[in-house]
Amino acid sequence: MAKLWEKNYRLDGLIESFTVGRDYLLDQALVPADCCASLAHGTGLLKLGILAPREFEALKQGLLTILAEHSQGRFVIRREEEDCHTAIENRLCQLAGEAGKKIHTGRSRNDQVLTALRLFGRASVIRIRQWGEALALTLIAFAETHRDLPMPGRTHLQIAMPSSVGLWAAAWAEDILDGLRHLAQVYDVFNQCPLGAAASYGVRLPLDRELTAGLLGFARPQNNVLYAINSRGRLEALVVSALDHIGLTLSCAAQDLILFSLPEFGYFELPRELCSGSSIMPQKKNPDGLELLRAKSSTLSACLSQIRSLSRALPSGYNRDFQETKEPFLKALDLAGQCLRVMDLTFARLKPCRKALEGAFTPEIFATDAALEKVLEGTSFREAYREVGLALETLTLRDPAEALKSRTALGTPGNLNLDYARGTVRELAAASAKDGEALNRAMEALTGRPVDLLAAP
Repeated sequence: MAKLWEKNYRLDGLIESFTVGRDYLLDQALVPADCCASLAHGTGLLKLGILAPREFEALKQGLLTILAEHSQGRFVIRREEEDCHTAIENRLCQLAGEAGKKIHTGRSRNDQVLTALRLFGRASVIRIRQWGEALALTLIAFAETHRDLPMPGRTHLQIAMPSSVGLWAAAWAEDILDGLRHLAQVYDVFNQCPLGAAASYGVRLPLDRELTAGLLGFARPQNNVLYAINSRGRLEALVVSALDHIGLTLSCAAQDLILFSLPEFGYFELPRELCSGSSIMPQKKNPDGLELLRAKSSTLSACLSQIRSLSRALPSGYNRDFQETKEPFLKALDLAGQCLRVMDLTFARLKPCRKALEGAFTPEIFATDAALEKVLEGTSFREAYREVGLALETLTLRDPAEALKSRTALGTPGNLNLDYARGTVRELAAASAKDGEALNRAMEALTGRPVDLLAAP
């Protein structure tokens, strides 16, 4: 089981363990992506005449065999192999003989791992975008169903002004959609192929980088080979930053749900199947999923901080420090997807409690309405504000539903304009579907069969 760089000595065991880290475990996720990238690279070598047609066919069949073994859980990466790239090449040499020793011609493990990460990252981001779109639709449907259900609006957590469950839910929908719009923009930057950059400076071979980028479904090759390698960690940070923004939104929504489902508020009832219990207190129904969503949002931020810190002071060209950006990147992709799905499930089953919501309205919540009524009668706002503020005890409780109807400006409780959010979902969904189809078509054209780049063994 030779390492890709192995020559005439063995690495010290402590240094081997220290430098390999968890890569041999993490790389199970990258096996499909690396096989596809190797097949594209092999196609380029075939065009150059470095691989004979029969050698290329042997390599292709070998890579397809490895894909099958991985899907069946039979492809093992050993620690002494360091990563999936070595394990795949070693297996190729068993399956394709001498041809397996040619697959690495013209590439470095540097552009090889970066290409695999880009492929895996693209597939992950597309799936995350689609999960986010599903959550947005759930929120919009929730807002539509409860658009006229009164809910006290709060600032500083104090009773503020009349609002509605519809306005509250639609706010989270639009927040998520803005995050998804940003993620789609980041995807466009991430969608560049680094294959052919080698160890930062290219090689003395006329590699057709446009060909291999197209075979892998990238929008374009990453032009400057030094920048391609320098960008490791930096482009991952762009992606994770966009995910972190979405995580921030989800964390704040989780906090609202935890707070407003407390018995002291009772605005919402969390489904018991989404809550755990206490090992000592029989009555407890704990919102552990939402609390952990809050925590995992913080972990997502920590992943971003780790990637940025690792990349911040590195000199140009490849540095082994880049290896440490892999785990937080993969972890962030996984966490973002989990959090979106948990929030979608929660809102799909969430139940508002009309009695508690309406019962929370007090006369004071209509103070601003009373001041504005005086304004319409000719009093200046500042004077009306003072008059109402000094006579709060004279305010009477009004019908919350009627108060909502009087708010007709765009985006207010009486005019949610949910079509805006629906149109945004359609726009974003069309883009993510297009990106997903382009990637899937490329993988199928390359291998001759559908390939799930995110398939777990």
